[in-house]
Amino acid sequence: MIRNERQGQPTADDRDEKRVAFFGGSFDPPHLGHLEVARAARAAFRLDSVLFAPVGSQPLKPEGAMASFDDRVEMTKLAIRGEPGFTLSLADAPNASGKPNFTLETLMGLRRGLGASSTLYCLMGADSFLGLRQWHRAAEIPFVAPLIVASRPGEPPGELIDGLQAALPDGLRLESRRSWTESGVEVEEFVVVNSATGQHAPFFVMPGLDIEISASAIREQIHTAQGGETESPQSVPEAVAGYIRSHGLYR
Repeated sequence: MIRNERQGQPTADDRDEKRVAFFGGSFDPPHLGHLEVARAARAAFRLDSVLFAPVGSQPLKPEGAMASFDDRVEMTKLAIRGEPGFTLSLADAPNASGKPNFTLETLMGLRRGLGASSTLYCLMGADSFLGLRQWHRAAEIPFVAPLIVASRPGEPPGELIDGLQAALPDGLRLESRRSWTESGVEVEEFVVVNSATGQHAPFFVMPGLDIEISASAIREQIHTAQGGETESPQSVPEAVAGYIRSHGLYR
């Protein structure tokens, strides 16, 4: 990709390609933090589309989500409604076989569907990235779709690369490249290298985001609300809060 070296922004030479970010997760429920991460990525990388993909079955969470897949799909639709380029994706819908959803396989399928002229990224929050080592064939994921990671709130810049390196699967290492800013969003750009094969891929971090919203805390807030009516959580879009109330979720 040809970039403006001052800001890292794409030039007209590469705007005929389509840029898509896969944003998977439980979305149990989808909240304002998810939207802020996606908005920042959309702006910084000039994304054509961010695919919000509720996951059917996460292998690392055998207990499953609190809300059903159908409810999480409907809440995600409401959360992203009216947001340019934000699209619901069923790429991680439950498998008919009952097999868990593996991010690597989902990304490979999406990449085949997009074609060679498009770029597919994998967008994730810091908490998801910190668990990357445990994912199915995790060392292959950065080479199928470059990672865009939203760093943890308050993380000192000097500790950023050490924390990222520690979370990478064995055999992968990071090499710092440069920093740039696009549409007010700061981006740290690295190269992730497979030490055994020499394979390399771009790797991006958005370190300036200060988003600390927990879906589990939202569920607990609703569950423990006092009185005869479920309290409206402040950290979700109002349409999502209305859906939670009307369907009696998380009580």
